[in-house]
Amino acid sequence: MTGSAVKILVVDDEPPIRKLLRVGLTAQGYDVNEAASAGAALQSATDDPPDLIVLDLGLPDKPGHDLLREWREAGLSVPVVILSSRTDEAGIVKALETGADDYVTKPFGMNELGARIRVALRHRLQQQGEKAIFKTGGLSIDLVKRIVKIDDKEIKLSPKEYDILRVLAQHAGKVLTHQFLLKQVWGPAADVQYLRVYVRQLRQKVEQSPDQPHYITTETGVGYRLREPD
Repeated sequence: MTGSAVKILVVDDEPPIRKLLRVGLTAQGYDVNEAASAGAALQSATDDPPDLIVLDLGLPDKPGHDLLREWREAGLSVPVVILSSRTDEAGIVKALETGADDYVTKPFGMNELGARIRVALRHRLQQQGEKAIFKTGGLSIDLVKRIVKIDDKEIKLSPKEYDILRVLAQHAGKVLTHQFLLKQVWGPAADVQYLRVYVRQLRQKVEQSPDQPHYITTETGVGYRLREPD
């Protein structure tokens, strides 16, 4: 990313939403461009390439999923944060698997959206080089030595538990779909029930209250998210 202000392209067909995003994101220091359709978004992204895109899935001329797929197939690698309805879990999963970096449900708060944007931007920068030590709160993971600690006390994980935690740490702050985690840890043919069992076991070891997780949170119907690093 270059320049003094991060450029965000907001793609949404609802004028009130675009106004809310323009005012809110501008107040947070971003340079905001708007597009009300997929066609306008394609043109804007070509003429003035953004650093991040906020994309509504319900566009009048083309589904947001198709627009996202076109961008990714064309090599556009900037972070994309989806705006979606909480009831559209299948649509959220589809968008994440197509290449979205995160999602925020409507109605949404600007503070939450701003946090998601910062995580997405930071994650893209971190992808240039993985840190050896991951830390968030009292949880630390040595990704070289494969040592996991809670409040400086080492805990023992099974190989699969560690692999799940490692993948979550590599994408900390970002929601990872069930299918993405299964593919990374078991392969494409694995059953999601395996993942649920191991995440439950993992929480028993790293969470103070496994039923109210602080580190590994559930995105209902979508997947899991590890708390972003300190």
